[in-house]
Amino acid sequence: MQYLRQISSALLLLISGSIAAQEEQKTDRVTPKEFSIPATPIFDLMGVTTAQVNRTSDIKDFKVDWSFKSWKLNPNLAIQAQPVWELLYNRKNLEKYQEASPFMRRLASVDLSVGSVQDENTDRRIGFALKMNLLKSKDPLMARELYAGISDQYNAEKKELEETLKLLEHQLDTTTNVLSKPDLRSQILSTQEQLNSINSRRNAEINSRAKVFINENWNASSLDFAIGKVNSYIQDSAGTLKSLRKNRSTAFGAWLNGSVGLGKYWLLSGLLRSSWYEEELNFLMTDNDTGEEVSQKAFAKNKLFTMGFNLRYGSPVYTFFFEFLYEKKSFKSAAAALKETFTPASNFEIIEPSVAWDVVHPNSVSIGGDWRISRSVVINYGMRCVFDKNWKFQTFTPIATIACMMR
Repeated sequence: MQYLRQISSALLLLISGSIAAQEEQKTDRVTPKEFSIPATPIFDLMGVTTAQVNRTSDIKDFKVDWSFKSWKLNPNLAIQAQPVWELLYNRKNLEKYQEASPFMRRLASVDLSVGSVQDENTDRRIGFALKMNLLKSKDPLMARELYAGISDQYNAEKKELEETLKLLEHQLDTTTNVLSKPDLRSQILSTQEQLNSINSRRNAEINSRAKVFINENWNASSLDFAIGKVNSYIQDSAGTLKSLRKNRSTAFGAWLNGSVGLGKYWLLSGLLRSSWYEEELNFLMTDNDTGEEVSQKAFAKNKLFTMGFNLRYGSPVYTFFFEFLYEKKSFKSAAAALKETFTPASNFEIIEPSVAWDVVHPNSVSIGGDWRISRSVVINYGMRCVFDKNWKFQTFTPIATIACMMR
């Protein structure tokens, strides 16, 4: 029995030592890694974010996003990570990152995101995106002065407490005055508590400084470049993917997304994006020999140009935004696209008024906001109104998303 107790005690000491070591490593890594928690780029390309012109931010942790256009429990999920950062620079000591060349720091900002959503037609959309930060006015990881003196301060305190503890333990072992032992034991306990709290106190001070830094720079200016690819699959009631949908839901996109801080409370963001895809064209043809009308389809290579701005007001904890987005196809009409794509047989004639494609309503206005409920979680909400070219109201869509940093 005594032998079992000794083994149990040894295991407990080993486990507690391992946990303490992990906690020490964890606290040593506490840094302000991002000013905000932005939308995942693949969700940005899919258009399922509350704002279609999103703010820019460079994250340095794994992130998971959920998007909701209804209360159905559809698995609208995206995952985002930064592989170069994780492989080369995610260390306890930031010196390797801080001493890297500007190009390597840009490379460390490259993030990969993959995601899937079910759209309003019950199609399953699956895609990926790559994003790189090109410019940023503030880099939290380069703010060396933010932590100046913290390590030296707590290392000196730790050394002093360890020396004090040794001295008190020696006095307790060697004293012949029984009455002084309770006081010595009390001092030893107090010193041990101070030693055990060093990591948490250092953590609290770093977080306190980080909070001040983020509060002052939450709307720092930056510019991102991203590319992505989305495939939209027609699926049956069992969720089996049947065939690829040929419209703007299946596209390759490239875009620039920038943000500029205006004073302390405002942030202006802009978006320029181009999407390349195959457009499905449906039309009727007349057989000149028989007079019979025949339905037909063709596919044209098309482009969709997107531009817009988003104006936010708020703070590091919450913001409210107003947004305008404009979209335009490279072909002005379905008939023009068909002429570039399809040549009928000599005895057939295209009925031009019948040529149809998916209509893109160019004007979109959104309002909404976000609430950063903790350092790692943000809730986004928005309402989107779409208008045709004559500003006639077409659709209204409420959207909510949750983003969580996996720290």
